[in-house]
Amino acid sequence: MNLSSLRVLLDYHYWARDRTLDAVQVLTPEQYTRDMGNSFRSVRDTVVHIYSAEWVWHSRWNGHSPMAAVPTEQFPDVDTIRKVWSELEAKMRAFLESTGESGLTRELEYKMFSGAAGKSMFWHMLQHVVNHASYHRGQVTTLLRQQGANPPKGMDLIAYYRERGG
Repeated sequence: MNLSSLRVLLDYHYWARDRTLDAVQVLTPEQYTRDMGNSFRSVRDTVVHIYSAEWVWHSRWNGHSPMAAVPTEQFPDVDTIRKVWSELEAKMRAFLESTGESGLTRELEYKMFSGAAGKSMFWHMLQHVVNHASYHRGQVTTLLRQQGANPPKGMDLIAYYRERGG
């Protein structure tokens, strides 16, 4: 893995995030928070989980190991999550650039929520952030369809490559 490839993955990740948030934006507050019996109950809870996991990994990269996820109640609507996520995006991109090519294989130590020690290569963790989000964006798509809402525009990686011409 190299820096250029990770930049592309991060670009894809935020492109897909924006498509997801655009689709979620049209929900009523009741639809946004409706308990759908999913692993993270509602559309909001699932979207916040994606953001929260990314925030946790970024925190770990900076030497802090949060012991809990971000509370979903902090995000009563899509605009509130979009704002903080855009701020985190800037930090994620800056961290990747500061890591540089030589830092991609650096192993970082952290604590998991259980308190157990963890240690992973930076590029593995960044790749995980993107993969993890893809999985849960699929859940959001299903939750939207179950409520009769339109799903996001296609979010497959190949769709990103086709749209971006590379």
